[in-house]
Amino acid sequence: MPDKNEPITSLLADWRSGNQEALDRLTPLVYAELKRLAERMFRGEGAGHTLQPTALVNEAFEALVHMDVPWQDRTHFFALSARLMRRILVNHANARRAQKRGGADVRVTLDEKVAPISESGDDDILALDEALEELAGLDPRCAQVVELHYFGGLTYHEIATALSLSVSTVHEALRTGKTWLAGKLTA
Repeated sequence: MPDKNEPITSLLADWRSGNQEALDRLTPLVYAELKRLAERMFRGEGAGHTLQPTALVNEAFEALVHMDVPWQDRTHFFALSARLMRRILVNHANARRAQKRGGADVRVTLDEKVAPISESGDDDILALDEALEELAGLDPRCAQVVELHYFGGLTYHEIATALSLSVSTVHEALRTGKTWLAGKLTA
């Protein structure tokens, strides 16, 4: 997470009240963390993925800067960032799926040695999103804990603070969510 010595919560409050210098000081702190989270999300994705971590961060940060949100603290900021980055990934995967079904020109290569780019990363993102939505219907808190941990990179303690839960409840919800999602995604 960003440098704990820099008061992200107070910078968010100052920015909210119109202090442009606060945004200037805040930007490198949160941008670096968002980049780390995006790189973590893309770990294991194929090299052919058309949305790169930097593009994801740029799109998310641009949206966050223009949101009219009363930021409570850094945990609230990164929790909303996690949800926003998940939405961007899902929207991108849906757009790629639509293109694959005839929404755009097909790319053809004459080099038979070049393997076609796999679309499975998009399918994986969409399957995870669908499973998380289903989990949210069954256990909203569990789905929220999973999202904050995996998409937001929040620690157990940060999730507990953000959701007003005990750390042991967060641990149990995360364990339950991981088990449920593993069963759902491998079925």
